[in-house]
Amino acid sequence: MRAPAPAFAADLNGATIEAARAALGAALTGTRDAVGEVSLFVSREGLVDAMIALRDTPGLEYQQLMEIAGVDYPDRPERFEVVYCLLSLTRNHRIHVHVAASEDTPVPSVTDIWPVAGWLEREVYDMYGVLFAGNRDLRRILTDYGFRGHPQRKDFPLSGFVELRYSEEAKRVVYEPVQLAQDFRTFDFMSPWEGAAYVLPGDEKAALPEAKGAPTPLKADEIQKADAAQTARAAATTPKTTDSPAQTGIGKAEPDAQPKPADPDVVKGKGEGK
Repeated sequence: MRAPAPAFAADLNGATIEAARAALGAALTGTRDAVGEVSLFVSREGLVDAMIALRDTPGLEYQQLMEIAGVDYPDRPERFEVVYCLLSLTRNHRIHVHVAASEDTPVPSVTDIWPVAGWLEREVYDMYGVLFAGNRDLRRILTDYGFRGHPQRKDFPLSGFVELRYSEEAKRVVYEPVQLAQDFRTFDFMSPWEGAAYVLPGDEKAALPEAKGAPTPLKADEIQKADAAQTARAAATTPKTTDSPAQTGIGKAEPDAQPKPADPDVVKGKGEGK
């Protein structure tokens, strides 16, 4: 092998579509080649046989199922599309297989072809409500046991249908209808430290009434002016200084000053004081 993985070739798209038409036959209802990706539209009845053909046919060989996604189109008669993302390791190529479905028409499960599809189909069922015939463990996987509805549907309300909380009385988690504690508030995202001119509801309670004749608080610019004036007055004051040592009284004997007693251990040298 010349490389650890085969190089991707853009011209594989056309050859892939032709090979898929020959292998799938009537099960293939449409194809699309857009933005470098190949999409195959397959009927529900022929899904399992089409997946086996895409996996085992030479020239296709899509061995791995990477993901299963759901899409909701509420205006369509069959509002859901289940999208299978397949990968060919030998050809280094990916395709998407689309299958249409409604709330009441189950899609055949592909768990017998790829066991990993069991978890992926449960995600689509939980988020969109699409049923998969043949999945032996089709339960919710992302939401709670008592969750109502399917969150990824376009008509699912943003606030949901129920909310849960822990009840001290019942000593367990209980489900209740959604109750918004307050109306949605509008914010202007202005920092209160930047001097917002408005007063938030409830802030008026924090303002204490001033006594009669109490001084009005200074504003920032007035405080700066007062500080500047005080600094100027302090700089104008001349500190006390002396012009000569005589003004300090140095060298003058005190009234009770006495001669310094002689130290017998000190030997005076020549020229020192007598």
